[in-house]
Amino acid sequence: MFIQTESTPNPATLKFLPGQTVLDMGTADFPNSDGASASPLAGRLFAIDGVKGVFFGHDFVTVTKEDANDWDHLKPSILGAIMEHFQSGDPVMSGDAQAPSGHAEHTGEDGEIVGQIKELLDSRVRPAVAQDGGDITFHGFDRGVVYLHMQGACAGCPSSTLTLKMGIENLLRHYIPEVTEVRPVAV
Repeated sequence: MFIQTESTPNPATLKFLPGQTVLDMGTADFPNSDGASASPLAGRLFAIDGVKGVFFGHDFVTVTKEDANDWDHLKPSILGAIMEHFQSGDPVMSGDAQAPSGHAEHTGEDGEIVGQIKELLDSRVRPAVAQDGGDITFHGFDRGVVYLHMQGACAGCPSSTLTLKMGIENLLRHYIPEVTEVRPVAV
């Protein structure tokens, strides 16, 4: 098994490509070790001293390190844990655990606007962000303000504010006049 690595715009995060499907559908975000019991792979990665966060996409694993640690020391252990996991035949998510991420439900009078927001996120934003080892999901819409949840490499990325304001906000405002602003949320 050969696992490729890619840097991301977030210097604290690396993207690992095991050359096979990680999750069939959706994404799974583990910003800390809480909840890692839902995933044998996340559990293995959090067992490595210095791993701060884990994110799974369709064909990649993104790992965020604690600031004091160096990638030269962490990377071999992470590669070993990912390789060991896929060779073991264990599932990425255990038992009934579902990939917990995705857009939040929205009920209310702005249903049509929210549908347009989600469509633009799914068709234009999320594929590009996945290339960088992260995901951005819809969290809410209130009086013109779109609230988005940033995951994986996007969470804590130095360029995330620029991505939100100059990229996503401009895109949404261009196509949906009711959108006035985009803000990040922590879930």
